[in-house]
Amino acid sequence: MDRISELPDALLFEILSYLPTREVVTTMVLSKRWKYLYTFVPTLEYDHNSYPDGEDRSFSRFVYSSLLLHEAPVLQVLSFVLGQNTGAIDIGVCVRTAIKRHARHLNIEIDDTCSAETINPVILPTSLYTGCTMLVSLGLNNVVLTDTSSAVSFPSLKNLGLLSVKYPNNESVPKILSGCPIIESLFVERCLGDNVSLFVVRVASLKILSVRNLSDNHADGVLIDAPSLEIMSIRENTEVFYGIEHNMPKIETASVCVTCNRTEKILSSLTSLQQLRLCLMTSKDAYDAAYPEGILFNRLVDLTLCIFEPEWLNLLMRLLKDSPKRRFLKLEQVHPPEAMNRRPCWNEPTHVPRCLLSSLEAFEWSQYEGREEEIKVAQFIIRNSACLKNATFYPKSTDPTEKLEMLMELSVSPRSSSICQLDFGRGTPTVRDIFCDHRLIKCLKETYK
Repeated sequence: MDRISELPDALLFEILSYLPTREVVTTMVLSKRWKYLYTFVPTLEYDHNSYPDGEDRSFSRFVYSSLLLHEAPVLQVLSFVLGQNTGAIDIGVCVRTAIKRHARHLNIEIDDTCSAETINPVILPTSLYTGCTMLVSLGLNNVVLTDTSSAVSFPSLKNLGLLSVKYPNNESVPKILSGCPIIESLFVERCLGDNVSLFVVRVASLKILSVRNLSDNHADGVLIDAPSLEIMSIRENTEVFYGIEHNMPKIETASVCVTCNRTEKILSSLTSLQQLRLCLMTSKDAYDAAYPEGILFNRLVDLTLCIFEPEWLNLLMRLLKDSPKRRFLKLEQVHPPEAMNRRPCWNEPTHVPRCLLSSLEAFEWSQYEGREEEIKVAQFIIRNSACLKNATFYPKSTDPTEKLEMLMELSVSPRSSSICQLDFGRGTPTVRDIFCDHRLIKCLKETYK
């Protein structure tokens, strides 16, 4: 312990910042050298889950006493994970501490599922909007924001997380974002009854955006205007509107999973992508609106496509045709096949896409079922991909004999690439495995006649 005590304060603060605040405080009993050291650690993290049920008062007393005794002039991290039963903690005290200690990273999370029937909603004070001028990151989870009629100012904020947050009205989100002039990352998870119909993200400086809406909150959808965006993840599982106002020339990676009846410029705004994961669960007309003719993805090298809707075959061939430099292709089935009302019909194209002839190196198919159209698509890709190195299939079936039949059917298909290796993933039986299984069964039958 003496050797550790000889370390400089700055290094000890760094070490202690990796420990839960409750454990940091206990170091005061180690020696005189440590008695007040904990009061200057620049990280304070409070989690009600560290206290057993029924000890809410003990948790509240600990929070207040440690905040009162703390003397660090600047807090790098200030985090509160509170339960619905810890209502005795004044959330205003938490915010005032962040303001007074010039907190850089603030997290306020209420450990409860977001619902329209929350009994004791935690309402954040208006001082949060103007007092936290030094904040670089702000995370809010399952809280209620007050009226934003006053000014909103987060001049240093670069990262913002709004998870299961309820807003005063439809104009709250644009106003909050307009008060973040240098924001770069935005993470949103919407919830039931969030009081926002159309979620508008209009930020010129934004580089990373993630929006998830998995609840049926009867919202109108999402509208995005972020010309500097580089990474985007959208998951919208309600039948609403999804649109992008302007092109995003800097975007490189996107994951788009939407169920919507109205779409605007989804794919036409993403032509600079290098990596795309796409799942469009929508109507034929919405497909056409999302992906009009004449679009080229000249930089796209990595595509993952969800094979869910009957239109997926047409969408796949369009994407193959319009991305001449693609090197990696993955098809996956993440939705139950029974949700597909009709099977797609395969019509082999008259012209082989350029990416198959000159660039595709790896092909992967997850949840492969060996249906007629799937076999034809797989054979077409393997037969025409001149640079293909690996074609990997992960069958949905767990039956070893059925998996072997799928493998053998594709194994006899012609391959344009002489170095192409065909693989059915881990656990796929070989001919020798099947032979051994049958021989073992026969031996057992003879033994126990």
